[in-house]
Formats: sequence, C-alpha cells, structure tokens
Amino acid sequence: MIPRYREDKTVQAAARFLQHAGRVMNYMKLIKLLYVMDRTALSRWGHPITYDRYVSMPHGPVLSFTLDLINEGDEPGCLGYWNKFISPPSGYEVSLLADLQDDDLSEAETDLIDEIYSEYGHLDQWQLRDYCHEHFNEWKNPEGSSCAIHYRDILEAVGKTEAETKEIIGELESFFVAEQMLIPNRNV
Repeated sequence: MIPRYREDKTVQAAARFLQHAGRVMNYMKLIKLLYVMDRTALSRWGHPITYDRYVSMPHGPVLSFTLDLINEGDEPGCLGYWNKFISPPSGYEVSLLADLQDDDLSEAETDLIDEIYSEYGHLDQWQLRDYCHEHFNEWKNPEGSSCAIHYRDILEAVGKTEAETKEIIGELESFFVAEQMLIPNRNV
C-alpha cells in the first residue's frame, strides 16, 4: 500500500521542469526526469515526491498515473489539475499552458528538481532512456509489456540495507494508514 498519488506536486514538478526547458519538452524526457526526481527523493529522504506507481516499460521506468494523464487526459467533461497547466501531447511534446505557484512543493523539493534538471536536462529522451537502462537496476526489460517497480526494488538498487529498506517501507505504510483514516473514502 502506498499513499495517494500527489497530482498537485506532480504538476508543479513537471511545470518547473518545463520552465527550465523553455516551457516545451518531449514528454518521454519529462517522464524520465520526474522518475529520476522521485527515485532520488526516495533514496535521500525515504519518500518520493509524487507517490506515483512506477512501472518498467520498453523505454525504461515511468510514472504510470502521470503517463496516463499525458496519454489519456482527464475523464470526459472534467478538466483536472494536470490539464489546466500542461498541454496534451503534440508531436510527442507537452507544453506549459499557464504559470502556477509551486506552493505544494517544499524548498528541498524545488531544489531537487533544479538539481535533477541541471544534471540531466541537457540529455534528450533517448539519452535519458539509455541512462535509465544502464544505471537503474530496478528497471527490468518487460519484453514489450510492462511490469511493476516497487519501492523495495528502488531502495535495493540505490544500495539501502535490508534494515533501511524495511524501515522506509514501514514508514510509508504507516503514512498510508494515517492517510486512510483522514481520507476514508479514497479509492485504492
């Protein structure tokens, strides 16, 4: 069990990456940058920023809920937070539609986004894909399909001990339980 997907933080993080890139970016590159951001946050702080569900796909690890928002958009008749600020793909690129405050992100989170863009923003989507394939041991080739990447997989790949991994997963599960008590009608 993981805490709920944070579309607010995901949109604000994506917007910050898009601002760094001049407001337009290939969406596979954006997905990879968001994954690197979440992976780094999980490694450093014991929790991701987006709380998305991660999957291995042929072109590397992706944030599943975010990719669905890009590819499928919101439900008919509903303009969600993502689509208010980030365009549907056009020629494999998304763009920032309007400026927004990143007030749901902490200063540490915005600093991490800036750090990730500084380190990886010069790479195109194919270079980022190859980097993830070569350096992220949690990614497994799904042979044309997809397969889940669990927090444990990431934590082990970044070198956390079994004790550290158990502690982090325990804290995330406790956070999920507390969240369920505060938001009892949440769809899981």
